[in-house]
Amino acid sequence: MPKNASTSDFPEKPVNPDLRKLPSVPREIRVLVAAAFVVALGFGLIAPILPQFATSFNVGVAAASVIVSIFAFARLIFAPVSGKLTDRLGEPTVYVTGVLIVAASTILCGFAQSYTQLLIFRGLGGLGSTMFTVSAMALIARMSPREIRGRIAGLYSGSFLLGNVAGPVLGSFAAGMGFRIPFFIYGGALIVAASIVYFSLSHSRGATEKSAAEEAVAVERIPLSEAWGAASFKAALVSGFTNGWMAFGVRMSLIPLFAVAAFASKGTLLAGLALAIFAVGNGAALTVAGRLTDTYGRRLPILVGLSIASLSTAAIGWVDNIPWFIALSVIGGVGTGLMGPAQQAAIADVVGQGRNGGKVLATFQMATDFGSIIGPILAGLIADQVGFGWAFTVSGALGFFGVLAWLLVKEKRETSNLDTPTIS
Repeated sequence: MPKNASTSDFPEKPVNPDLRKLPSVPREIRVLVAAAFVVALGFGLIAPILPQFATSFNVGVAAASVIVSIFAFARLIFAPVSGKLTDRLGEPTVYVTGVLIVAASTILCGFAQSYTQLLIFRGLGGLGSTMFTVSAMALIARMSPREIRGRIAGLYSGSFLLGNVAGPVLGSFAAGMGFRIPFFIYGGALIVAASIVYFSLSHSRGATEKSAAEEAVAVERIPLSEAWGAASFKAALVSGFTNGWMAFGVRMSLIPLFAVAAFASKGTLLAGLALAIFAVGNGAALTVAGRLTDTYGRRLPILVGLSIASLSTAAIGWVDNIPWFIALSVIGGVGTGLMGPAQQAAIADVVGQGRNGGKVLATFQMATDFGSIIGPILAGLIADQVGFGWAFTVSGALGFFGVLAWLLVKEKRETSNLDTPTIS
């Protein structure tokens, strides 16, 4: 049995952070947190503009939603390769290469002269996206001390959210300069992010004479078969799929279009505001979600957060006034923020500290991306046929499949001096 494996769903028992001095956040993770903010700022910048840019080529809601789905589809297809590259070359090399690929594809989107070109260029970006996503998650899982995994997951997610708060608002105002300018800004932001990681993270290993490939070989890899033996991993795949459908797929593709359809002239500004307010609610939840995850376990925050996110998604498509639209955006963000760190910590528990989990993280990413792919397409078709209300309701209802998956995972409190929750 691998040194970090056990017969429980979480190979390492959570440690109550209140009963010992907490370790500090590793420097490598702090670098990734900084880079994540830059990436998210650029992504948030184009999020409210991308579907509208697609419709400017005289296509419908479903076709505009495909622009969101193609990015996730490319991520899904390339995820297994990204996992293998991370295992073989090491996380920093794969991360920097992936970010630069997305930067190039984003700049090309700004030059697109047809819907087909936009589709192709956006799809190419998905190849690079899965490279830096999987490598970043693998590095965080490998280097996170088990006592503060929830807090590190919250910190990393929070950096994305800070970028997502400012990005959509800036994107809405940048739309006044045309649809193309934000893509050039985003491409530049990605180059900055790649530079941060290259000059800070890669060279931080200068104390060792090992190359990235040699270093990756020296790290123990967790086999995917071991992860499949954990009920928590299988539940995380289901909740990752439903969250990908709702938060990364339907919300990013349909909210901008729904806002324009429901609120006319104010729709473009409200689209960016809604995505930013969603991120604000997400960030507010993250201030407590990491500590709750480390103290009380993974299951409860996921159940509560995913239920809240599902209900808010189901309801938002029926509102016809701005205050309710904004309120449900905030509530949806709170739900997603509560579950995010717990879900990431659950995967990190399966991988175990000090092990390379490239294939495991790639599998989880594939589940999330699969939801991001089919969610916008099917919800877009529903919106075209029977309206936005039913598109969001169906999406919210699917979220409860993730709730059911985690209800089937058993969590208990052991009687010990640590008295911390474990999964069995």
